[in-house]
Amino acid sequence: MVLIMIAKEVLKKIQKIHIRTNYIVNDMFAGEYESAFRGRGMEFEEVREYTPGDDIRDIDWNVTARFGHPFVKVYREERELTIMLLVDVSSSSLFGSQKQLKQELAAEIASVLAFAATKSNDKVGLIIFSDHIESFIPPQKGNNHVWRVIKEVLEHTPAATQTDIAGALNYLNKIARRRVVTFLVSDFIADNYEKALRATNKKHDVIAVPITDPRELEFPKAGIVELQDAETGETMLVDSSDEHFRKGYRLLAEKRLNDTFDLFRSAKVDYIDIRTNIPYIEPMMKFFRMREKRL
Repeated sequence: MVLIMIAKEVLKKIQKIHIRTNYIVNDMFAGEYESAFRGRGMEFEEVREYTPGDDIRDIDWNVTARFGHPFVKVYREERELTIMLLVDVSSSSLFGSQKQLKQELAAEIASVLAFAATKSNDKVGLIIFSDHIESFIPPQKGNNHVWRVIKEVLEHTPAATQTDIAGALNYLNKIARRRVVTFLVSDFIADNYEKALRATNKKHDVIAVPITDPRELEFPKAGIVELQDAETGETMLVDSSDEHFRKGYRLLAEKRLNDTFDLFRSAKVDYIDIRTNIPYIEPMMKFFRMREKRL
């Protein structure tokens, strides 16, 4: 039923993303995702007699006293997780100088993460935001749900142009009572979200997924051009043939990106650096392996 009322063009995009990301998860991310994340915690399962090498902190003193020799508590990991995808659909996500818009790449990354979670029997939820919450899909399981996630990100037409990352994080904190793994997918062209990011990362496991297009870092030499801020609508004329302009543009863009990475590190937030001109598989694999090694 998920496919009903989907435009043919969007359906083709969804099918393409579905096939490609399903293959990637099965062929390349098998086991990587599951190894990278712990479950919610340890759940008591039974008691058994103590054997040499057991941790003495696990001794059940009540049972030990009753039987006259030591017994230990046995726990098992509660594996099921809830994954929340927070996807920025502000106007800057509709930019792309490569094969894909940033929004299309965000949909593909969300699909990979949703497939990986589904194959590990985890729930996946979606929050789409601009300068307010545009859409919320509660966490569920199953491949049909993955279709819906891809469709929502690809087909969504935002009602606003600007970005409020802090608002999206605060909304997550209100609806998620238990700890969740949160992938925040955005270009992070926004201000005043540091406090909310730090607070949310204390409550949940936040992973930032910044998406950057090379044209946002390097302005092409194209003569006199009119620039328009996609989020504010403000316009200005610039001479892109001016070497000083292009150098200043590059330095400011690199500083903004480096400041964003510095914020993630200071807030102890892991991040996956995604570029629209570089395959995302390698940075995602690197991230999963880093998390697995840390655990």
